[in-house]
Amino acid sequence: MQAYNWYSTLIKPSFAPPAWVFGPVWTVLYILIAISFSYVFYLYIKGRISFWILLPFILNLVFNFAFTPVQFGLQNNLLASIDVVAVIGTLLYALYAIYPYAAWVVYANIPYLLWGAFATVLQLTITYLNM
Repeated sequence: MQAYNWYSTLIKPSFAPPAWVFGPVWTVLYILIAISFSYVFYLYIKGRISFWILLPFILNLVFNFAFTPVQFGLQNNLLASIDVVAVIGTLLYALYAIYPYAAWVVYANIPYLLWGAFATVLQLTITYLNM
């Protein structure tokens, strides 16, 4: 509750969605991520892709799951901005790397990519507005 109170006091841009939007959006995205990223892990286990193709997917998950504790636990907008840039960066690299092996993974993650780009702009703007 304290984290929500802190977040509600931040200056946000006019394009910031209401708080209730985030839950349903992330629920859908995490389903897509679970299915598609699991397939990438399967390809790795079966020896069809190298670890270097799997690595950006692993890093993406680490940065993605770190965002909430950084943003709301540490209440650190600057670190959250760095983290969200890492999320979108690793996602772009992951999708580029997997495309020759499983193009459907790229297409399945277009909603994640779009939301991630939006979330990056939103977080960077919030950080700027609250410096």
